[in-house]
Amino acid sequence: MIEHSHYLSDTVKNLKPSGIRKFFDLASSMEGVISLGVGEPDFVTPWNVREACILSLEQGYTSYTANAGLLELRSEISHYLKEKTTINYDPKTEIIVTVGASQALDIALRAIINPGDEVIVIEPSFVAYSSLVSLAGGVPVSIQTNGEMEFKLQPAELEAAITEKTKGIILCSPSNPTGTVYNKEELESIAKIIEKHDLLVLSDEIYAELTYDDMYTSFVSINGMAERTILISGFSKGFAMTGWRLGYVAANPEFLSAMLKIHQYSMMCAPTMAQYAAIEAMKNGKEDVLHMKKSYRQRRNLFVGALNDIGLTCHVPGGAFYAFPSIKITNLSSEEFAEALLLEEKVAVVPGSVFGESGEGYIRCSYASSLDQLQEALKRMNRFVKKRI
Repeated sequence: MIEHSHYLSDTVKNLKPSGIRKFFDLASSMEGVISLGVGEPDFVTPWNVREACILSLEQGYTSYTANAGLLELRSEISHYLKEKTTINYDPKTEIIVTVGASQALDIALRAIINPGDEVIVIEPSFVAYSSLVSLAGGVPVSIQTNGEMEFKLQPAELEAAITEKTKGIILCSPSNPTGTVYNKEELESIAKIIEKHDLLVLSDEIYAELTYDDMYTSFVSINGMAERTILISGFSKGFAMTGWRLGYVAANPEFLSAMLKIHQYSMMCAPTMAQYAAIEAMKNGKEDVLHMKKSYRQRRNLFVGALNDIGLTCHVPGGAFYAFPSIKITNLSSEEFAEALLLEEKVAVVPGSVFGESGEGYIRCSYASSLDQLQEALKRMNRFVKKRI
């Protein structure tokens, strides 16, 4: 019998599996569970977008596209980004269509990291960030934020984390898992430090369409930052197209040409029929996005207000579709809380600890569920908490 483990990469062996999947898999094996765990819209992709995909198949558009994606789609993305960020990205040389925003992040990190380069990750953070930095040969450096400051990175904390090995920082606004949104003044403060230390920024803007209270500010629109920022986004969240696996990356041509090399060898191109669907979403999807955004905002207000009434203190998230309440009054760890809530009340949430050290004492709840389900989940959570305080 061959022992296979010694053939495996040490980097891969040391990676932790996703903590989100653990609770999702457990919840999916139980009946009657209300899942607030997975970050996925509960809206079906709008019919006109699905119809565009079907039409592309009927017309036989099933071949490869250009590696960077259909030029028509890249042109639509360019126009869309110009409206949102004021930056004019050349669709021929500054945009790549990717297999989800996750692939965009992967090729961006692999394009810029040399072995040992440090990349700053603001925690609590999306679970893939640190792992993708490690897989690219880099060293993730975590900055812990706190609930009292709504989990926002403070300039002094960023300054203190920078070393001679720091290559850049991953910035996510609105944030997964906290829903935190940075305003223009806050981004300008961060930008001064980025420029001072000649760093790069990977700006994950996958939730940009889902910003509720203030005008969204993209990091690339901050003076001087477009040249040193790789913008990552996609269609999964704002356009309700998670299963289509379609994202994009926008940056200056030098960055893009490096990323395109990796994309050519590892992925060839994004799915053709999904790209035709995305063209329709870009052209005629604004009303659908606004409708979903309005619904999420209503759910956020109901859900976060009720969490605070229960005693699970929660800041009002400015974007995305996550609440990140404190569960410290129960004296349970976040994993203990999530497991007991699932087993006793059949409500699935994600323990905050999977998002980094500063996520301990919190849970992530997705409010991308129907109002009826959210209200029932709140009743069950209230009953659960009352037993423990």
